[in-house]
Amino acid sequence: MQEIFNKLDLEDYITSFQTLFSRHKEIILEGDINLHYKLIKELESYNFKEPPKVESLDSSLVHLQKQGILRIEDIYEFSKIIRYFNYLKRFSFEGKLLEWFDKIIIPEDIQKIESYFDDRGDLKEGIDEDLDLVKQAIYKNKDSIKQSLYKSINNNKLRSYLVDSQVHYINGEETLLVRGGFNHVIKATVVNRSNSGFFYVLPHSISELKQKQSDLKNKQEEILRKLCKSISSIFEKNLMFLKYINKEFDRFDHYQARLFFAKSGDKNFIIPSKSGKNKLVDFVHPALHDAKPISIDFSKSVVMITGVNAGGKTMMLKSALSSVLLSKHLIPFKADKSSSLGNFKNVLAVLDDPQSVKNDISTFAGRMVEFSKLFSKKNVIVGVDEIELGTDSDEAASLFKVIIEELIKKDIKVIITTHHKRLAALMASNDEVELVAALYDEANQKPTYDFLQGTIGKSYAFETAERYGIPKNVIKHAKEVYGDDQDRLNELIERSSELEREYKLKLELLDREIDEHQRLNRNLKEEKENLDDHIYTEKSKLHREYKDATKDAREAIKAKISRESHQLLNVAHKKVKEIKTDKVQEVVAFKVGDRIKYNSSKGEIISIKGKKAFIENDMGMRLQVKLSDLKPSGNPVKVKVQQKTTVTVQKPDSGHVSLDLHGQRADEAIDNLDKFLSDSLIAGFDEVLVYHGIGTGKLSYAVKKFLDSHPKVRGYDDAHPSQGGFGAKVIKL
Repeated sequence: MQEIFNKLDLEDYITSFQTLFSRHKEIILEGDINLHYKLIKELESYNFKEPPKVESLDSSLVHLQKQGILRIEDIYEFSKIIRYFNYLKRFSFEGKLLEWFDKIIIPEDIQKIESYFDDRGDLKEGIDEDLDLVKQAIYKNKDSIKQSLYKSINNNKLRSYLVDSQVHYINGEETLLVRGGFNHVIKATVVNRSNSGFFYVLPHSISELKQKQSDLKNKQEEILRKLCKSISSIFEKNLMFLKYINKEFDRFDHYQARLFFAKSGDKNFIIPSKSGKNKLVDFVHPALHDAKPISIDFSKSVVMITGVNAGGKTMMLKSALSSVLLSKHLIPFKADKSSSLGNFKNVLAVLDDPQSVKNDISTFAGRMVEFSKLFSKKNVIVGVDEIELGTDSDEAASLFKVIIEELIKKDIKVIITTHHKRLAALMASNDEVELVAALYDEANQKPTYDFLQGTIGKSYAFETAERYGIPKNVIKHAKEVYGDDQDRLNELIERSSELEREYKLKLELLDREIDEHQRLNRNLKEEKENLDDHIYTEKSKLHREYKDATKDAREAIKAKISRESHQLLNVAHKKVKEIKTDKVQEVVAFKVGDRIKYNSSKGEIISIKGKKAFIENDMGMRLQVKLSDLKPSGNPVKVKVQQKTTVTVQKPDSGHVSLDLHGQRADEAIDNLDKFLSDSLIAGFDEVLVYHGIGTGKLSYAVKKFLDSHPKVRGYDDAHPSQGGFGAKVIKL
């Protein structure tokens, strides 16, 4: 694992990530990556403190399994884990986090042992009475030793031999620093000698106290061992739980490290998917500072990167592999969230020159060894830098073409960098190959570190050599040797790249224009909906006023107040006539032959003149109508049955043709009215009478709305009271 990190320049990035672990471990997170990601995203909503630093407990668990006795330090490490989970369980988690922590049930005897320690890892008082007494005795004995030393320092006879009046700790002993001849005034043991020739001495007066100190510490160790044996016995009974909690702590440690790492530097999680798409958007390689973000689509089986020297081809290759590797291990990195990466079994890199004095192998032979290993792999992604390295380029082109085609069959994705145009030309016709060119700014004579997909890039070897200090006369001569034909080929390649760039820019411009039109259409639709709502509100308001007016009129008629009833009826008629609103509809560009709907009938446009259209409905009737009154109809044209139809409307003696719509629903009444008017027009009548009644006013409103929109209706009025009054209409055609 470390080898691939080094090849992809990720070692520093991974090291900085691992510093966030509470204890050292590999970055691999076993299990369902989607579940891990969901738990991390849920954890993101909580503000929790990072876990304490904990030592590895693998050897301690093995020791317990063999019925061994743990040290007090190891017991405290377990206690730190228990204490942290107690802290986490105080949060009001939801979802998957709640399910996870509900499964972690800490046994009572383990909880009790966790309470034995303070925050520094020392045993609290009251855990063991004998241990408390020994600790007190050790403390008092230390104080006695200190007092005895200071008493010696203040001895008048010894003062002239003292170099200073301090207590020096040498080899774990409290000593005094004295000059030679001290043995005349004090009995002491020399512990060490200073660089200046003085002596560090331990007075015999405290030897008994030191011996007592040693005995007390031995007693303390004996009591501690007894306590550790008791705790280890409890731990042994709960060994399965301790293994489980140790593993779950590492799992949480993985989560918190990834979460905090993502928050530092605005990084994103890109989860591997099985969609087959591999598209990296605005990726910044961690090894680069202030780098230009790169984007690449490597969904196809082979990506071949060509173009200018020192133009970022190798870093593009490393970026693609790095993103896949980091995504595979759920490590966040800088890239746009729209990126999509596949789930590969392994990530391989063939980047370095394998030749070495140690292995006695040529560059090309070493490359062949690495390629031979790929034929036993499946579902892997491999990057190859400078694929033609180490052999004749023309021979290599044919060889690598066949090798790459075989690797495609084995479900292996290959990303290649090359300056070999013949290999690129051989592979360009393959639908599974994506060409990517590193671009060059000829005006400023430097790489742009931009990439263009779908074309072969020119190497610009001469320009690169000049940029790095090769004399111009040498480069000029090299161009002459290279030849005009080859130079023209490079010009054609560059022209192809320019055309591709222009094409991409035009596509981007069109996409932006389409987005703008879609935005405007959405705005128009929203405005139309707002207008419809406003019109509906106003119409409802007018209908309420009309209803109130007719109600007042009825009450007046019932009261037999003739004059007042006529006044109220006139007000009602006036108000109802005002209820006329323009219909808001989307503008449709009709053309001759379009299927349309006019009111309740459907038909086809025969001709268009200005804002009017001549239509023929499915019943065979032809009418001239306004284009604004038409709606598009996607229904297929009905097959017409050629038969002779005779319509006979006999004019009555009263001089009026009439239609009674009483008791009909609005849509049914309008259909009958439409047919009635058509028949009347065909019969040559110029005035007809229609009864619709008063009722709730809905049918009356529907009739008037239809008459307002009919192209052959010149006008209409309420009928004479003897012919139905405002419950009927006299229609002029």
